[in-house]
Amino acid sequence: MGKIVVTEFISLDGVVQAPGGEDFKYPNWSFEFDRGTEGEQFKVDEALGAAALLLGRRTYEGFAAAWPGYEGELADKYNGMPKYVVSGTLADPKWNNTRVLAGDLVEEVTRLKDEVDGDISVAGSIQLVQGLLEHDLVDELHLMTFPVILGTGRRLFGQTTDKSAWTLTESIAVGASVLITILQRAR
Repeated sequence: MGKIVVTEFISLDGVVQAPGGEDFKYPNWSFEFDRGTEGEQFKVDEALGAAALLLGRRTYEGFAAAWPGYEGELADKYNGMPKYVVSGTLADPKWNNTRVLAGDLVEEVTRLKDEVDGDISVAGSIQLVQGLLEHDLVDELHLMTFPVILGTGRRLFGQTTDKSAWTLTESIAVGASVLITILQRAR
């Protein structure tokens, strides 16, 4: 059975918008901080350990435009692995091994968790992640928190109809005061 693992770069005030993108007041803000060798290795191991990617349309389009142009172990992993994109508008995905999930979010993701054996990594995809959290579909959060307050931008945690409890399973400071935390859904 698959496990939904959300992985985000996040500011101290919860902003996850454009940590490596340009369409924002503070473009590429996460790259202002050194993640150190340990932080870089954590991200590589996380990606290589995933069985599949689950992305929202905008994040998918960014990944699909970038990753096919890269080479190496990580690029091979992303380009070859199964990819699922949640979208009601994307009809013909060009990135290989991509399937569009256009139906009900809860039904589609529940079916996906039954089909995939291993971690289903969700990166970026703010709207999708908020929907997954709202419907209690996230099994694990991997947060790389950067020591900055941005004061503006889209935040990871929006309003939900109910509370949820999480258990901290790992935390480590890497690089220039960057904190990695792994939390599992307490059930």
